[in-house]
Amino acid sequence: MFKKVLIAEDIDTISFGIVTALAEYSDMEINHAKYCDDALLKIKKAIQENNPYDLLISDLSFKADHTKTILHSGEELVQAVKEIQPEIHIIVYSIEDRMAKIKNMFDNNLINAYVSKGRNSTQELKKAIENVYANGGKYVPETLQSMFREASIFEIEEQDIELLNLLAKGCSQEEISVHFRNKNYTSASPSSVEKRINKLKIHFNSRNITHLISQTKDIGLI
Repeated sequence: MFKKVLIAEDIDTISFGIVTALAEYSDMEINHAKYCDDALLKIKKAIQENNPYDLLISDLSFKADHTKTILHSGEELVQAVKEIQPEIHIIVYSIEDRMAKIKNMFDNNLINAYVSKGRNSTQELKKAIENVYANGGKYVPETLQSMFREASIFEIEEQDIELLNLLAKGCSQEEISVHFRNKNYTSASPSSVEKRINKLKIHFNSRNITHLISQTKDIGLI
C-alpha cells in the first residue's frame, strides 16, 4: 500500500473523514494541507529530503480567504505537482461535476482516479486508492465512464478548445485565422474557422457564439 500520502483539502471535516477512512492502513504516513501552495511546498520538501509522497489526494475547489496564494485551484496544484514529480499518483476527490474538465485531466495523464464527494464516497475513495495501488494506472468507475459518454465530449479536438478560448477572449474570426496561421495549422483560413465554429454550434445545439461560449464554460471545456 502507499506509504506516504498528502491530502490537499480546505475543509477540516472532510480532511478528517479521509484520515479516518484510511486509518486501517497502519503503515501509511498521512499529511494535510489546506492551501494548494502549502501542498506544493510539502511535496517539494519531501523530494528534497529524498522521502517523496507517492499519493496526492486533492480537491479541485479551494475557497479563497485572506491568505494570498499563487495556486488557486486543485487543477493548478495537480499540474504543478506533475511538473516536479511526474511519477506521483494523484486522486481527485471533489464535487466537481464538469465532466469535460475531469476527462481532460485523465486524457493528459494528470490524475489516476476521480471520486465524487457524497454520502458513501469515503468507501469509493478507499476502493480507488486500492485499485490505483494495485494496478499502477487509472481507475475510472463504470458510473464515471457512463458520464463521460453522456457528456459527448470525445469529438472535441485541441484546436476546437483553443478556438473556444479565443472566442471567449473576444477575438474575431479574422484574428483567430491569423493566430492559427502563425501556429501553422492546416485549417487556418477564415472560412475554415467559420466552418469549425458552425460545427461546434451544431454539436452543442448553440443559438449563437455567446451561447456556445457559455455552454462550454458550464461543462468545463474552457
